Amino acid sequence: MGRILVVDDEKSMRDFFDILLRKHGHEVTTAPGGAEALSMLARNAFDLVITDLKMPQVTGLDVLKGTREFSPHTEVIVMTAYSTVDTAIQAMKLGAFNYLSKPFNNDEITLVIEKALEKRNLVAENQRLQEALEKGSTFSRIVGQSAAMRDVFRQVRQVAPMKTTVLITGESGTGKELIARAIHQASGREQSPMAVVNCGAVPENLMESELFGHVKGSFTGATMDKKGMAQMADGGTLFLDEVGELNTQMQVKLLRLLQEKKIKPVGGLKEIEVSARIIAATNRDLEADVATGAFREDLFFRLNVIHIHIPPLRERREDIPLLARHFLDKFAGELDKTTKGFERETMHMLMTYSFPGNVRELENVVERALAFETSDWVTPASLPPKLLREVETHTSVPTADTGIDGFTQENSLDHYLERIEKHHIEAALKAVNGSVTRAAERLGLSFRSMRYKMSKFGISR
Repeated sequence: MGRILVVDDEKSMRDFFDILLRKHGHEVTTAPGGAEALSMLARNAFDLVITDLKMPQVTGLDVLKGTREFSPHTEVIVMTAYSTVDTAIQAMKLGAFNYLSKPFNNDEITLVIEKALEKRNLVAENQRLQEALEKGSTFSRIVGQSAAMRDVFRQVRQVAPMKTTVLITGESGTGKELIARAIHQASGREQSPMAVVNCGAVPENLMESELFGHVKGSFTGATMDKKGMAQMADGGTLFLDEVGELNTQMQVKLLRLLQEKKIKPVGGLKEIEVSARIIAATNRDLEADVATGAFREDLFFRLNVIHIHIPPLRERREDIPLLARHFLDKFAGELDKTTKGFERETMHMLMTYSFPGNVRELENVVERALAFETSDWVTPASLPPKLLREVETHTSVPTADTGIDGFTQENSLDHYLERIEKHHIEAALKAVNGSVTRAAERLGLSFRSMRYKMSKFGISR
C-alpha cells in the first residue's frame, strides 16, 4: 500500500480520491492547492502524487517540479479537464509517470495508480540494495549480508592478523579465492605479494617447479634459474587453490614446507627459507580423501589449523538480491546499459533457482540478462532457459487432476506465469474461506486488483 498525496482545488475531486484510495488500503493526504502541496512535500515523504494541472497561482506543473526537487523517486500523475498535446508532452518531459484527461473511469485511474506504485516500489527496493552495497555490507570485494556470510567475515577478521595456516572449503564458485584475498588484505602483509597456485590446473610434472622453482639445467627447457611461487610469496601469502588435487609426492613436499618453512628448488642443492603464510582451498571432502588414502592425514592436520567454510548460494538466498544488484551495477557500466534493476518476478525466479554454480553462475546469469535485455528493468524473458526450466519444475503447480493443466514446452512464459498466479489466488481464497478482502491482503493486492484478477481467471469465491 502507498502513501499518496492528492492535489486538486475541487473538494469533490479530493473527496472522490480519498474514498477510492482508502478503500484500497492506501494512506491518503489531500491538499486544496499547489502551495499547500509543496509545503507538505517539503515536510513529508510520499510514494505518489496525483495532481490537477489547472490550479490558481501554483499549477500542477509547479507541483511536479517541486516533487522532483523534494523527492526525486516519488511518482507523479497529472490530470486535467483541459488536455492538450503540448501540456501532456511538457508534463512527461518533467518526469510525470502518466497524464490523464478528465473525466476518467475508476478502473482506468486505479490501474494507473497501481502501475505507478509498482514502479515506485521497484525503485525503492533497488535503492535499498544500492545503499546496502554502499554502506559496507561487503568485506573486501565480497558481497553478502546473510547470517552465514557475516559469520565468515567475523572469522576472517579474527584470523587475518595471525600467521596460522587456513583451510577454506566450499563448492566451486562460492568465492574461496576472494576470502583468501580478504585475509591477505587484512593480515598486515598486504604490502607483500600474494602468490596464487591453482593445484588442479598445473600439470603434475611441472607442479614442483611451479611451487618451488628450479635451477638452470635441472631439466630440458630449464635455460635459467626460476623462483617458485613459494619464494615469490616470501613475507606475504601463498594461496594454494584446489589443494586436494596434489599428488602424493607433492603432498610430501608441501608438508615439509609447512613444517620446516624451507624449500629446495628442482635441481638445487641448497634449501631456501621462506616465511610465506599459507592459505589453502578445496571443494573436495579432504577428510573423506584421508579415509581412502588419497590425501595424507598429517598434511590435512597441518592445513586444517583454522577452517573457514563458505556456504553455497542456495543456503544463503537472502544474499541473492544484493549480489544481483552488485553484478548489475558492474556489467551495466561495461555494457553501456542504463538498466535500473530487476522486475519483481525476475528477482523471484533468481531467488527460487538453486544456482549449482553458486555466485559465479549468478554473475554469468546477470551479465547474460543485461546483454539481452532491451527495457529499463530486467525481465524474466532475459534469464537463461536452464534457469526458467528449473523454476518451472520447482514451482509446484497442480496438474490436470485438479483442473489446471500442467506446463508444457509449447506454452509461453506469460501463459505459465498466469497459471501460477491463478493457483496462488485460489489457494489464498481457500485459506481464508473465500474472503476476497483477506485473500487480497495475503497476496499484497488491492481489493480492486483482486477482483479484476478473479474475473480474468474465472475464479469464484
